[in-house]
Parts: sequence; C-alpha cells; structure tokens
Amino acid sequence: MGATLSIFVAILLLSVANRGCGAPRGVPDITLDQARTGSVVEGKPEYEVTVSNNCECAQSMVFVQCHGLSSVEPVDPRAIKPVDGERCIVRGPANPQFKYAWMTPQDFPVVSSQVLC
Repeated sequence: MGATLSIFVAILLLSVANRGCGAPRGVPDITLDQARTGSVVEGKPEYEVTVSNNCECAQSMVFVQCHGLSSVEPVDPRAIKPVDGERCIVRGPANPQFKYAWMTPQDFPVVSSQVLC
C-alpha cells in the first residue's frame, strides 16, 4: 500500500510540475510553421516563419538547427539569430515571426529550450 501511494504522489507531483507541457524540456511544444509570402527577392522566393509555443508555460533559450540561416535578404535578428554554424536562437516576444528568401524552404527543427513554469 505504501509503495502504491508513493508512486501516485510522484506521478501527481510530476504532472503538476509539468503543467501541461509535452515534455519537461519543452521541445515538442514548440512549432515553426512557414509559408511562402508570394514575394520574390533577388530571384528567390520569400518565406515567413512563425514560431509558436504550444505549452502553457513560457519558454526561453529556444535553439533551432539552422545551418547558418541562409537568406538573400536580411533576417530580423530580434526574432532569430545564428549562434554558430549549426544553430540559431529564437528571440523576441511570444510567437515571433521572421522572413527569409532562399531557393528552397529551410528546415528548422527545435534542438532545445528551457521551460519556465
């Protein structure tokens, strides 16, 4: 009986601490959706990316794989900024957006984040 109660309390505490996020590290709760804007910059199609946090908790230090963030137009560094040759940090207010222009759409898989509950 004591072991069953301990397990129940542990599960309850974890679910309260998690507050509805998909995983403690928050990565599954962040999505980057992109669509063509219809504009063309230097012969390259322009894309707009919207970053969404689907967790009720705020998240910070959101890193995505970006391979240097290739674009023929300037990308707003207030929304996303390369930190090395592989990763970018997503910045800005809730649900930041940014545009880039390149030959093909880029993939931005989320690498890590910090959940702030």
